Amino acid sequence: MKLQKITPSRRKELKPGECIREGGIIVTKLENGDERWSLEFMYLGKRKKTLLGRKSEGWNGTKAVEARDQARSDIREGLDTQPKGRRVPMQLSELASWYLAEMEASGGKNLRRKKLQIERRLVPHLGDLIVDGITEEHIGRYKQDLIESGLAPATVNRDLATLRHVWSTAVRRRKLRRAPCAIPKLVEPEGRTVVLSDEQCDALIEAAKRDSHPYLWLFVEFGLNTAMRSAEIVSARFDHIDWGNRRLYLPRAKAGDRTQPLTNSLVEMLRAERESRPDPDGWIFPSSFTATGHVNEFNGPFKRAVKAAGLRADLITPHVMRHTAATMMVAAGMSLPAVQRVTGHKTLTMLMRYTHIADRTVDKTVSALDRSLRSRKAG
Repeated sequence: MKLQKITPSRRKELKPGECIREGGIIVTKLENGDERWSLEFMYLGKRKKTLLGRKSEGWNGTKAVEARDQARSDIREGLDTQPKGRRVPMQLSELASWYLAEMEASGGKNLRRKKLQIERRLVPHLGDLIVDGITEEHIGRYKQDLIESGLAPATVNRDLATLRHVWSTAVRRRKLRRAPCAIPKLVEPEGRTVVLSDEQCDALIEAAKRDSHPYLWLFVEFGLNTAMRSAEIVSARFDHIDWGNRRLYLPRAKAGDRTQPLTNSLVEMLRAERESRPDPDGWIFPSSFTATGHVNEFNGPFKRAVKAAGLRADLITPHVMRHTAATMMVAAGMSLPAVQRVTGHKTLTMLMRYTHIADRTVDKTVSALDRSLRSRKAG
């Protein structure tokens, strides 16, 4: 339905503080010349009062009508979940605080990183916005601001992933009726996949053994022997190991529950470690400082070990161990479906990059052999 009273010409005539009402829609002129759009109406015995946003944020008559009609539809279908008695629409800063409290109480993953993303960037940029009024235009400006500040697309995308999780968690727990808008990802340039050499692997393992963290060495051995993701490693349990078949059950792997094959050497390490533990059936990486009961991440200790091994800490992260193990398997001649069974990748396409890296590894080996043969002939 087209608005009859709230027209562009009437809006231009408004003085600061004045407003026009029509069909539950209110547009108010602000001191700075901007316009504030909101809803206020009674429908089927329920009062609806919601701040939508400002003209400078992309709000206009068409979007306001759509928001009003959607609000009425939600009331008809019983989907209006605004708490009774609540008069002030929820800002993103409030929702973000609720989310962090929920994640801490339930032992959510990567809580420290998410808290930094929310407190340093998401809330300062978007915290004052009403959640129901956030649009793709807001998200677009957020992305542009961060890119102009010098952040990489991958970093921005991680922020956006956290924001998506805020919204999806709020929807699942009935804090929100639905996500306010879509959050498109930025296109990321294809980065360089870093793979460790045998000598670098040995240096990293030795540095991890010397580190002050008592479990860092086992974390590194896990990564290089299994190609598992860091989150899968830290949440592993002794009572999930099938010792006879050398298999580890992962109930909460990224692609769903699965069984992880283990190498002989890793199984022997785990047997010896288990014998020295007070809880031989508990977490492999226990911690009394986390809500989960296990270590949540090894980023700090791992970085120390990388530096101690004389390697580049800006390039080598825990995920590099996964790249390394996968590349080693491909270079050893394992078929991609077999490698997939070990790594847990969803598709074979995701493994194709390791074939190119493995080819380079083979080329280096052949070149070394060629040099060796030439030196023998020369001798």
